[in-house]
Amino acid sequence: MSDADPGLTEGSAIDPQSPRAGQDRPGRKSNIRPWRPKRVVLTRSALTWDHGRQIAARAEALGLSVEELQSDRLALDLPADPRRAYAEAKATLAVVVAPPSRRRLQPIAPSADWRVDLAEGCPAHCSYCYLAGSLKGPPVTRVYANLPEILEEIPHHLGKGQVTSRQVARVHEGTTFEASCYTDPLAIEHLTGSLSALVGWFGAWEAPAQLRFTTKFDAVAPLLSLDHGGRTRMRVSLNPAGFARHEGGTSPVAARLRAMRRMAEAGYRIGLTIAPIIVAEGWQDAYAGLLRDAARALDGVDPDLTVELITHRFTASSKEVLTSWYPGSDLDMSGRDRTEKRTKFGSIKHVYDAPTMTQVRAFFEREVADALPGARILYFT
Repeated sequence: MSDADPGLTEGSAIDPQSPRAGQDRPGRKSNIRPWRPKRVVLTRSALTWDHGRQIAARAEALGLSVEELQSDRLALDLPADPRRAYAEAKATLAVVVAPPSRRRLQPIAPSADWRVDLAEGCPAHCSYCYLAGSLKGPPVTRVYANLPEILEEIPHHLGKGQVTSRQVARVHEGTTFEASCYTDPLAIEHLTGSLSALVGWFGAWEAPAQLRFTTKFDAVAPLLSLDHGGRTRMRVSLNPAGFARHEGGTSPVAARLRAMRRMAEAGYRIGLTIAPIIVAEGWQDAYAGLLRDAARALDGVDPDLTVELITHRFTASSKEVLTSWYPGSDLDMSGRDRTEKRTKFGSIKHVYDAPTMTQVRAFFEREVADALPGARILYFT
């Protein structure tokens, strides 16, 4: 076991600037201890599903107290103080039923054709979290009990996407389904078992399709022996250790790289999601070192390796939420070297300006080719 902060493993908020907040340290051998929410609640409808009851049983087996609600309303009675409300919400796991709007698959360019949601919310404490300001309500992690209904939607979308189903450069991937848009499914797998079920389902599906998920955690043991059929790509989400101070509650970067190798050795397709790329002092040396670390981690294996490059961006609403959650963060959201970009939903996000983006793109194209010559860069954004 690691020497992670006991308060963190119980689901409480932490200072993302602390040296204990996600950085690699000498002697640190493994991942943080699996998340232990302080509160686990099940809605009435969730209890009607076998998967929901299995999640409850997993939580109880870990010694967690499980509260069965009398309705489907999450009346959590959080404190009025915003900081305490945030901490209690982040320490709560709610087992609910995904409504039709959540089961309806949505496009998720440039990553994949379709988004498959197993949950909403994440126990990590990333001070750049792109979900901040985009999800309604307190940051409770909601996991879905009605997994069979979620799976029923998937076959209807085979061959109908616009990313890998239609793009010449990626059509060989088949129809792709992304499972980590609104959560990190590996972070909660010890409680849900949902990711293993999804991997097994894709492994048994004889179709030109691929499951994708990305993670900042290293607890891959439950996945290694699954019959995945080569239809799942696991990507590790990475930043240099110095910038990983913004990723509180996640596994150390070195541990994520070791997990990636274990997955490659188990026959999984793998990838790097370098995100968010932070243009701060020393960024070039830091990211060049990260790519060399990835190459060393994969020494002796010959994986089908992909790289996804995502620069840091934020909206006015996410900045407001994040600065209230993490007031000690030194992550630059000043607007310096930024420009505004309108999303497809009409909101404004602040991205790096054109000269910076040009510099960053050229750097990564050069460094990836040098450190990982067999890797394919899927996109840069």
